[in-house]
This record gives sequence, structure tokens and C-alpha cells, in this order.
Amino acid sequence: MSGRESLFVDANIFMYLAGRDARLREGCRRALRAAAEQEVTLVTSVEVLQEILHRYAAIERPAHARAVYGAAIDICAEIFPIAERHTARALDLMERYPRLPARDALHVASMEDRGIERILSADRHFDQLGAITRVDPATFSPSL
Repeated sequence: MSGRESLFVDANIFMYLAGRDARLREGCRRALRAAAEQEVTLVTSVEVLQEILHRYAAIERPAHARAVYGAAIDICAEIFPIAERHTARALDLMERYPRLPARDALHVASMEDRGIERILSADRHFDQLGAITRVDPATFSPSL
């Protein structure tokens, strides 16, 4: 990865890109376009990919899973692996922030491990974390 700023992309961003809600879809498109224009490096993790697969399997839409998975792979410059140290850190985060879902705790652990401080996500529960800044796709500005 280059010395450019990195922004972790949450699963909901990819799923909203394929969703029916035009407001959410367009907000995510604008945010990703703005990040690309500002040469922000977009990254995610294998846990985000698993989350996409899990969601579309649960609603029996494998074609949607393939399309959204493909978009995530195409959009992100790097897909981070998850290791035991990440799950151990996620457990610590879950104990400290009881309302933080396990998957999102893994995202934060993965981000911390790589020194990434910003996540593009519509999920407001990231706002409770002091070390991580949630970037709302509806109000994204590369200078934030």
C-alpha cells in the first residue's frame, strides 16, 4: 500500500450500493467517488467479505452475494486477513463496548492493527469508539 491515507470500508457500504433505497445507494456512491478523486486508499477485510456472503445467503440471494462481493474486491486496494490476534482484540473491545457487535469489533481490531483510524460506515455504533472515526457516507468529505 502507498503512503496515501487509508479508509476502511464497512460491509453496509457495499450492500447499500446494491440496495433499493436510492438515498443510501447514492450517498455511498458519492462517498466512494469522492474518496477515489482524493486518492484515499480504500481497504476492507475478509470479515467484511464474509459478512456480505452471510447476509445474502440468509436471504437466499446468491447472485446478489456475487455482485456485491465482486464490487468490494474491485473497489478496495487491499483486503486484510483476520488472525487470532484480531479476534482476541475484538473480544477486549466487546467487553469495553458492550453494544459493539462482534463483527464490527473485528473490523476495529483489524484497523487498529494497521494504524487505520477512519471507517466509512452508516453504522453509528462506531461513534462510541474514541480511537476510530466513523465517516458517514451521507456527509463524506475527504478532508474530514
